[in-house]
Amino acid sequence: METIDLIALRDFAKRTGQPTHPELLDVRPMEYVSKIEIDEEHVTIEYNEKTTRYYNLNEITKSEWIYKYNDDPEFVAAVANVIELARKHVKDVPDTISCPPGCAECCSGYEPFVTAPDVTRIAEHLGISYDAVMREYVVPRRSADGHYVGWLRKISDDLADQCVFLMGDRSGRYYCGIYSARPGDCREFTPIGCQDVDETLSHARGFKIGPPFQPKRRRKGAGRRSR
Repeated sequence: METIDLIALRDFAKRTGQPTHPELLDVRPMEYVSKIEIDEEHVTIEYNEKTTRYYNLNEITKSEWIYKYNDDPEFVAAVANVIELARKHVKDVPDTISCPPGCAECCSGYEPFVTAPDVTRIAEHLGISYDAVMREYVVPRRSADGHYVGWLRKISDDLADQCVFLMGDRSGRYYCGIYSARPGDCREFTPIGCQDVDETLSHARGFKIGPPFQPKRRRKGAGRRSR
């Protein structure tokens, strides 16, 4: 590919028929690379990202360089090396491929959303009504699309506190009290890439699950006024 210097830019523009001038070139060095994408034809690099903060919004600017590398032997070889490295590491797995038994760090500080089917499943599991689950264990908050009806409560009003259904007394002994009926949000959670895992716990340790969560049963006649 022909390299164009700034002096010859105008002559090159005449050949392509495109109006241009040297001031349009961004000659700043490529630094602070934030993203690299490679497809079968192009390499795209985003770099020099800058954030200007205002009271009510953030303005983000960045530079983007796109290069069609197919006809550049040096680039083709470089991309081939990347592919070979990927093939070498394709079976590598992260350390957080599975949760250490009894961790449950994700059950604190995170509010799993629940759908109407989730609430129904929990109600059937606990042997109580749909309305009772919504009243006792769900913070009602319907999503705009109507998919979610709220999220599971904490044992207190502190959002960093543990889920109301979390059983056990400390890390390493925690377990879900409604595991077979847990919400879809919990079922879909993956530990891969989790930054909150308790790294002091061994994956090879034994773990005994305790009794399941039991809802508080109201006594007959509770709340009635005595004459």
